[in-house]
Amino acid sequence: MHGIIFSELRKYVDTTLGSGAWTATLADAGLGNKLYLPIQDYPDSDVFALVSSASRTTGLEIPAILEDFGQFIAPALLGLYRTLVQPEWKTLDLLENTEQTIHSVVRARNPGAKPAELTAVRVAPDLVDLTYFSQRKLCPVAKGIVRGIAKHYGEAVTIDEVECMHTGADACRMEVRVAA
Repeated sequence: MHGIIFSELRKYVDTTLGSGAWTATLADAGLGNKLYLPIQDYPDSDVFALVSSASRTTGLEIPAILEDFGQFIAPALLGLYRTLVQPEWKTLDLLENTEQTIHSVVRARNPGAKPAELTAVRVAPDLVDLTYFSQRKLCPVAKGIVRGIAKHYGEAVTIDEVECMHTGADACRMEVRVAA
């Protein structure tokens, strides 16, 4: 997994659990004092160990932490890829264009990068059918990012998960609706 995720996870842990919580989370996850640089790739297992540690510390379920983390990192991701986002876009527009703009650039700049594959189809002016696929099965992070994007644009969204890889589906499918 790309180092930027680890950098943001560290910020998230320190913000939500308190200053210095990252060190304790690393230790609890069995990762010692490992340092994660934003420009390198690291084993996916490290993220899962860190999130499991945060779950033990907070008592929250892993999917809840992942979704909260997704919402937390949305502003940083929007800032990182702001030159690819059209100024007239809102939440659903960005979802429709993520794969062709942001993810294609991520893959081109980092040949080993494996961002989730997204298919977004505008079903109605206020509704996008979003399909998420990743071997990592981090669909809660995707839901959180959608919520964070909506918050950025001052929009309220509902996300109805129609299918999920965690219940046997080949991909996660969500209906994302912007409230009027």
